[in-house]
Amino acid sequence: MSKLNLVLLWHMHQPDYRNYATQEFVLPWVYLHAIKDYTDMAYHLERHSKIRAIVNFVPVLLDQLEDYAEQFSTRQIRDPLLRLLATPDLDHLSMKDRLHVFNSCFLNDHHTMLQPYPAYKRLHNLYGILSKRGEGELTYFSGQYLADLLVWYHLAWTGESVRRNNEIVMRLMAKSERFSYADRIQLFDLIGDLLQGLIPRYRKLAESGQIELSTTPHYHPLAPLLIDFSSARDSMPNAVLPVSAVYPGGRNRVAFHLASAIRTHIQRFNEKPTGIWPAEGAVSIPLLNIMAEQNCRWSASGEGVLINSLRQLYSDEAMPDRSDYLYRPYRISGEASEVTLFFRDDRLSDMIGFEYSKWHGRDAAENFIQSLEQIGHSASSGANPIVSIILDGENAWESYPYNGFYFLDDLYSLLDNHADIRTITYRDYIGSPECVKCIFTLPTLIAGSWVYGTFSTWIGEQDKNCAWDMLCAAKRSYELAMESDRLTANEKTEAGRQLASCESSDWFWWFGDYNPAYAVASFDQLFRHNLINLYQLLKLPIPATIFEPISQGGDLETSGTMRRSSLE
Repeated sequence: MSKLNLVLLWHMHQPDYRNYATQEFVLPWVYLHAIKDYTDMAYHLERHSKIRAIVNFVPVLLDQLEDYAEQFSTRQIRDPLLRLLATPDLDHLSMKDRLHVFNSCFLNDHHTMLQPYPAYKRLHNLYGILSKRGEGELTYFSGQYLADLLVWYHLAWTGESVRRNNEIVMRLMAKSERFSYADRIQLFDLIGDLLQGLIPRYRKLAESGQIELSTTPHYHPLAPLLIDFSSARDSMPNAVLPVSAVYPGGRNRVAFHLASAIRTHIQRFNEKPTGIWPAEGAVSIPLLNIMAEQNCRWSASGEGVLINSLRQLYSDEAMPDRSDYLYRPYRISGEASEVTLFFRDDRLSDMIGFEYSKWHGRDAAENFIQSLEQIGHSASSGANPIVSIILDGENAWESYPYNGFYFLDDLYSLLDNHADIRTITYRDYIGSPECVKCIFTLPTLIAGSWVYGTFSTWIGEQDKNCAWDMLCAAKRSYELAMESDRLTANEKTEAGRQLASCESSDWFWWFGDYNPAYAVASFDQLFRHNLINLYQLLKLPIPATIFEPISQGGDLETSGTMRRSSLE
C-alpha cells in the first residue's frame, strides 16, 4: 500500500452562554465539557507522544474557559449550577433553585452517564416518582438528596482520565451517597483546578510540536452567509432567503471575527495560527479571499462541498473515483489561491461521530485502521493520500462507554507504530514537497458547509430566515448608533461584543422542527436575550417581536449538538 498521511482535527467549540447584562452563565456546557472532554482529549495526546493532531479552539470557547478560571480565582461564581454545588445549606433552597437542580442534573446520555451508576439511577427513579405528582411535591426532597444529585451529576460529567487518576473522584464514587458539604467543596475545587490547568496543557502540547493549534473566526459566525445570503443558492438554487437582501456590512464583520481570532490566538499561545477551520466548515470564495488577506495558509471543509465543486468540471458519469479526488490538497483559482484547502472524509469522520460508540473499543479502532489501509491500497501508484478526519472534540464521546477512553487509547496505540500510516498536521504537510506535487487547482468553489454540502441547517427555512431578519434589523440599528454621539467609547465596545455573540452560527442551527423542543426553547431564548441586550446597550427601544419565541422545535431526539454530514 501507499504511505498514508492522516490528519486528525478535533474541533472544540461551545457558543457563548453568558448573559452580558447579568454576567451570569445561562447554561453549564462549557465547564462540563471542559472537565469531561477537553481534559480527556489532552490526556490521550499526552499518553501518546508520537501522535500528531490538530486541535481547533474557537476563541469564544477559550474566552469562557478563562472566565471560569477567573471565577475560581476570585471565588465569585457566576454559574448557577456551580454555585449550588458549593452552597452550604441545601435544605432551604428556593423553589427556583430546586427546579434548576432538577432541570439540570439529569441532562446527559442516560445509557452511558446515568444507568451505570446505581446510586445516581436511584436518585433519578425517586425524582420520577414524585415529579409526576406536580411541582409542589418537589419540596419533599431533602437537602441531602439535592447534595447527592449535584455530586453525582458532576461525577458523571467527569472525564475518564480524571476518574482513573484522581483520588477525590475515586473516593466520592466509592462513597456513593450521603455526600457532605466537605465532599462537595472538594469536588468543586477539583473542577476549578481542571479548568485553570486546561489551556496550559494544550499550550504545552503545542510548544512540544505534537499538536498544531488552529482557530475559527472569533464568535463562530456562518461567514459565507454574513458575506452574502445568496451564497446559499450555490448548492440550493431554489432556497428561500430572508426578506433582508443582505446582512449589513457582512464582509467587514467576517474580517473582524477573523482578525480578532488571530490576535487572541497569538496572545494565548505565542504564535500565529497557520490555518483556519471556518465555523461549520462553511466556505466560499469571498471567505477564502478574506483568509488570504490575513495570511492564512490552509482551511478545510466537508466532502460534499468538494463534490459539488467537481461537478462543475465533470458529468456524473465522468466523475473520478472518490479515492482519486478526496485525499489530496486543493487550491482555488484567483485571489484565494494562497490558501490550501482540504476536504473531510465524511464517511470515516461520521463513523467516529455516530457509529463506533456502539462497537467494542478495540474493534472500532481496528476497523478504522483497516479502512485507512484500504484507502492506501486504492491509491494511485506513487501517490501518498492525505486523509482528513474532522469532527467535534467533545460531543461524540457522551454516547461512548467510558467517554470513548478505550476507543481513543486503542486507536492512538495502533497508530503509534503503524508502518504505513503517519499522523501529521496541515501546517507540516503544506510545507512539504509532497503537498506541492499533489495540489489540484479548482477553477471555482461551490459555497457550502460540512453538513450536506449546503447551508440548509442555517438558512432557507421560515424560522431560520425570521431569525436572520431580526439580526439584520439589529445590525442596522447598531450601525446608526455607532455613527451617533449617544454612546461612549466603552459603550460602543460593549455593544460590539454583544453583536458579535448575536452573529454566532449556533443560534440558527437550533431553529427548526427537527430539533427537540426543550433544546430549541433554550437556544431560542438565548438568541433573543442577546438581541434584547444589544438594543439596551444601544439605548434603543426593543422591537416587540423579539419577545415572541421564534421556533417551537419538534419531538425528534435524533438531531441536537451533532449532525451527520450526509442525508444518506
